[in-house]
Amino acid sequence: MGDFVAKSVVRSSERVLATPLAGKAVANTIIGSILADNPWGCTPYLSGGENVPAVTKSAESYSGAVIYENNDGKQIGRISVRSPAPGAFDTAIAAILGNNAIATAMGGTPSHDSSDDTFSITLKCHAANGELYNVNFRRDKVTLSSYESDSIRNAIEAWADTVSELA
Repeated sequence: MGDFVAKSVVRSSERVLATPLAGKAVANTIIGSILADNPWGCTPYLSGGENVPAVTKSAESYSGAVIYENNDGKQIGRISVRSPAPGAFDTAIAAILGNNAIATAMGGTPSHDSSDDTFSITLKCHAANGELYNVNFRRDKVTLSSYESDSIRNAIEAWADTVSELA
């Protein structure tokens, strides 16, 4: 019987943020800048005969909750919201907050505290050396995964050092 032989050494690194990102708008501003400016020097590539951009958003999700409080300020209900895009999340929260039938059924006043919201945005990148790797942004950390070359980590770390929100 044959043995499994390692073909690569895939790594993962993370930067825990000293201060969590203020919200999804801040994260999406950072993501938009990466997609527009390609600060890591990624390169476009072919996959299945299709041209793929150097950096692409490969996954994202946003979650939070609307809570209901009675007249004494006691939480009596909660509706969790999970959406695939920031606009969908905002629309869902607004719809729940504005729904009087739900508020009446819950027996309280709805509110949304965005400081409790979470998000996950993953970018897929193609390095000049041919490696594909992922960079995931969450409110409290940035994770680099599926890379082999230290030069990839060094480039992302050097870039992150220039972004005050990622300290």
